[in-house]
Amino acid sequence: MLDTMRKPFFAVALVLLALAFFIDIGASFLDFAKADGQKPLGDLARPGLGIRYLALVDGLLLYTVGLIGVSLLVPERIHGRIQGIATFIVGLLSLIASIGMIMSAIALLGVMVSLLLAVPFGTALYFAGFADFAKAAAASTLALIMLLKLGFCGFLVAAQQQFLQNKGLVLLILTALLANFLVTFLHGLVPSFLVSITDCIAALVIGVLGAIWSLVLLIGSLPAIVKALRVDRALA
Repeated sequence: MLDTMRKPFFAVALVLLALAFFIDIGASFLDFAKADGQKPLGDLARPGLGIRYLALVDGLLLYTVGLIGVSLLVPERIHGRIQGIATFIVGLLSLIASIGMIMSAIALLGVMVSLLLAVPFGTALYFAGFADFAKAAAASTLALIMLLKLGFCGFLVAAQQQFLQNKGLVLLILTALLANFLVTFLHGLVPSFLVSITDCIAALVIGVLGAIWSLVLLIGSLPAIVKALRVDRALA
């Protein structure tokens, strides 16, 4: 499959996905839009938690696709030995991060709901702190991220149609697209003063999805680690 891959298309796909991920986390080095007076990509609006939490799933997808890219540059023998260990470490760190972010989302959601229902003073505090959600700005950022992800999908298929036969990769891509759609949908579902709550719910769901995929990567790395250990013993 790798021998017949159109490498320029794959490189473009990887760059588009990386841009989506860096927008998720608000990377400050994405400043190439400053030249024409536009706002840098790293400074795009990311109100609430939903957009930031997209990095959980998008990061795992970027890592998975990045592994494929590394296999084009590194000999198969070396790649096979480091893949399992690297995936185990990434999966473990991602799982820990996902659990921590889930706890944060639950805590924030509890605070917002409690304040909203604590009429009149709690409700006043909620409106002062959470009702002014930058819904339009968030929608623009989400649209750009989705556009980058769709571009990634197109170039990935153009690079090698056999990627569609990789069920794990396809499911992870669909999860990343679904997470993006979920945040957009929940932002538009309620009046503006309630968007902070639905955004937090979306972040909570994405956190669970990130934890599930982290666990999948963690478990999936074990056979590769065992195989690498057996090879080391055989060579010894």
